[in-house]
Amino acid sequence: MTILNQLNSGPMYLICGTIVAFVAVICVIFLIRAYKAGKAIGMDTTKMKRTIISSATFSLLPSVGILLGVIALSGSLGTPLPWLRLSVIGALHYETQIAQAAAEQTGMTTLSASEMTASSFATIALLMSICIMWGMVLSVFLNKKYTNKLSKSGNSSSAGFGDTAMTAMFIGLVSTYIGRYFGGFISENGLFTFNGDVTPIIVIVVSAAAMAIFIRLSQKKSLAWVDSFSIAGSMIAGMAAAAIFGLL
Repeated sequence: MTILNQLNSGPMYLICGTIVAFVAVICVIFLIRAYKAGKAIGMDTTKMKRTIISSATFSLLPSVGILLGVIALSGSLGTPLPWLRLSVIGALHYETQIAQAAAEQTGMTTLSASEMTASSFATIALLMSICIMWGMVLSVFLNKKYTNKLSKSGNSSSAGFGDTAMTAMFIGLVSTYIGRYFGGFISENGLFTFNGDVTPIIVIVVSAAAMAIFIRLSQKKSLAWVDSFSIAGSMIAGMAAAAIFGLL
């Protein structure tokens, strides 16, 4: 039995599926309790039902991006773990980056099933889980104090700083991973040569261009709904560019 068969085995589906089912049940319970609470305070049931339907509808296409992430990771990590990670708490950009970084630290040249071992998988799964858990842990102890601080008058600057810090952190993270692909450019005697794989750079450019188009369209009032599909659309555009370039 290959490592990929083991990662797609029945026990793996049972473990991951049980956790996903538990979270899904919790979501349904909260939905029912929220609906009852809305009725108790006199909210219009028609508007609440309309909100539920519209939220479910606008969640479908953006979730395509998550599905693409599961498909992309399933070739090396099996289906159960990516399904669990991206269904419960994981973020698409986080999971793929951490999995790749962890794979390289275990001696793998790339995140692939051909180089995957049981110890490599355990390391990757452990890092993917541990590195993202601190948001939940810190929220238990600090979230109430933080929200109380934001609710007080005159503390809008704190929220502004939080948004700026998060944006700066994300830009730094993305720049770090993008920089590795541009590191293939070498300058010798005034001439530039490239000794790396150009496919990731093409994907970056096409995805960024697609995202810019989505943002531009979403700024129009009649097309504000496009913003919900920007991530999935940009991912599909980037993957299509990689496939077309690979064929050419």
